[in-house]
Amino acid sequence: MIRKVFALVPREYAALTPRLLFVIVLQALCQAAAYVLLVPVLEALFDGDTGAAWRWAAALAVAVPASLALGFVQAVLGLRIGVGMQQGLQTRLGDHLNALPLGWFETQNAGALSRLVVENVRECQGLVAYLVAKMLTGVIVPLGVAVGMLFVDWRISLAMLLAAPALYLVNLWANRSYAGSDAKLHEASAEANARVLEFAQAQPVLRSFGAVGAGNKALDSALAQQRKAASALLLASVPGLIVFSLCVQAVFLVLVYLVVGQVTGGSITAAAAIALIAVSSRFIEPLNQAAQLGTALRTAAAAADRVTALLAEPTLPQADSEVTPGAPSVVFDNVSFGYRTGAQVLSEVSFTVEAGTTTAIVGPSGAGKSTVLRLAARFHDADSGRVLVSGHDVREQPSHTLLGQLSLVFQNVYLFNRSVLENIRAGRPDATDEQVREAAAAARVDEIAQRLPDGWDTAVGEGGASLSGGERQRVSIARALLKDAPVVLLDEATSALDPQSEAVVVRGVHELTRDRTVIVVAHRLATIAHADQILFMAAGRIVERGTHEELLALDGRYAAFWNERTRASGWRLESVHA
Repeated sequence: MIRKVFALVPREYAALTPRLLFVIVLQALCQAAAYVLLVPVLEALFDGDTGAAWRWAAALAVAVPASLALGFVQAVLGLRIGVGMQQGLQTRLGDHLNALPLGWFETQNAGALSRLVVENVRECQGLVAYLVAKMLTGVIVPLGVAVGMLFVDWRISLAMLLAAPALYLVNLWANRSYAGSDAKLHEASAEANARVLEFAQAQPVLRSFGAVGAGNKALDSALAQQRKAASALLLASVPGLIVFSLCVQAVFLVLVYLVVGQVTGGSITAAAAIALIAVSSRFIEPLNQAAQLGTALRTAAAAADRVTALLAEPTLPQADSEVTPGAPSVVFDNVSFGYRTGAQVLSEVSFTVEAGTTTAIVGPSGAGKSTVLRLAARFHDADSGRVLVSGHDVREQPSHTLLGQLSLVFQNVYLFNRSVLENIRAGRPDATDEQVREAAAAARVDEIAQRLPDGWDTAVGEGGASLSGGERQRVSIARALLKDAPVVLLDEATSALDPQSEAVVVRGVHELTRDRTVIVVAHRLATIAHADQILFMAAGRIVERGTHEELLALDGRYAAFWNERTRASGWRLESVHA
């Protein structure tokens, strides 16, 4: 188990690990020697042999300070490696997360990820900083005492050596019942964390449906499952701890019995018996300590497994060399893709978006429209075929080169809990305040800033909670305008907005897409009609393509879709009087 955790120590601190282990072993041996030396010291004192007592005491005076000094060195080394490990491992996890496919995050539990990066890393760090020293000491000291007792009484030594493997088997049995329960507690805690986060972020929705307090069944269920998993873990760990402790005490009783038997048989003196019992108690103490730390050790090992599993998640292969982007076009060449094996979302999709043109993608829900945008931005890699942006396969472009050519505006807008200016500046961190405000004005965000209490410096809340849906979209468009990328991937999100907000957002979209290459998953009829090319998708395939006029003349699925949307746009509610 310890090996799993030490495998996660950053390379710059890995060289200190052998030194730490050496110091721990040496300190434990000095401690064991000090315990063994108690026997001749006490025996000489009870026998009245002060000369021999002083000689043995001199050896004891070397072993004890050496143990203390080595203990200090071990503590310093452990903390140095542990603190460095926490920082280095979290940085490594952050870098790895940055290299994972963007689509990987769409299926992840935010609570589980947060728990892993913070709590699990801290548990691994704690093992290196101080647990490993206590665990190794709990093993080496008793073994050292057992070996040292060979020079005092071979029968006591043999009993100690026979007890060690028996106690190891008991501890192994306890570990087996713990591992499964700990995994279930981690899953339940991650789910509870996610539900608490959801509870805090979605208060308006929850309150509107009365799902607060006892009415929030998802949160109540997650917390109940967490309590149940915690109880199960306790039930799984406590029996093993109790049995191990009882076995340790049984070993101590056996040692005392052997010592008393030696005294009554005349093999050793009463003075030697007192010394042996004292040393036997020192033999037992580290074993008890190891039993108490067993749960913490198993927790750290389970945490190391989860961290290792995350680091083993396959990253997107990165291109080794830079490419020079050509004209801002987008090409899908016979692309097929599925989020899961055996469940294709796109099948042999091919189309070209010429530089400076707009292609609208329409079709029923689940047709694969948004997946096209995600593949163009390389959220995932296509299972087969090629996706080219600006003349180069997206797999042959470094991530910063590819994403530098793209402005993405999706339906789900996420804003950071920072000021309006900082959220817009995320599109181009080196932009000046003047450039940020110009982009904001083009998206009509200046109107929002005027009514906020602190103007441009107003924090917008977690996820932009203090802004309406239309206002969040305006900030998102301003962010994309500031980036000024030649290719725009747009999943229109105006269908759920009120007419006034929709009109403002549409003006921002027009500003964003002017003179750029655009792929838009279109919902608005005006956007569809003015596109240079329209792709109608169904069941992951392009079933019709052409201009608006060409597709209407074809009188196929697009024409039926257009006619249905046109009729729906004229619907209105009217009062009916009896």
